[in-house]
Amino acid sequence: MKANIKKNDQVTVIAGKEKGKSGRVVRVNSEKGQVVVEKTNMIKRHTKPSRTGQGGIVEKEAPLYLSKVMLLCAKCNKPTRVARRVLEDGKRVRTCKKCGEQLDG
Repeated sequence: MKANIKKNDQVTVIAGKEKGKSGRVVRVNSEKGQVVVEKTNMIKRHTKPSRTGQGGIVEKEAPLYLSKVMLLCAKCNKPTRVARRVLEDGKRVRTCKKCGEQLDG
């Protein structure tokens, strides 16, 4: 699956129980079509104590499907689709469909 979202992008959740929340992308799994967003979709894992660490209840982020998140444009600050544009030097960049601003540096 082709992902238009990369690590460290600002995204907003558009569907599900986390709808309306936004955060930074921590990890992208393009094979499964999933992303992990910082401080959203929190789950609790009960871990046994081991030699390396103490046991207990650990809260961590669970992955979300790519279809449930949209990229936030830095300029217009709205969730947007991603367009791909080729510059004069042949470099491909991601752009905002709403305002036309470049999303890549």
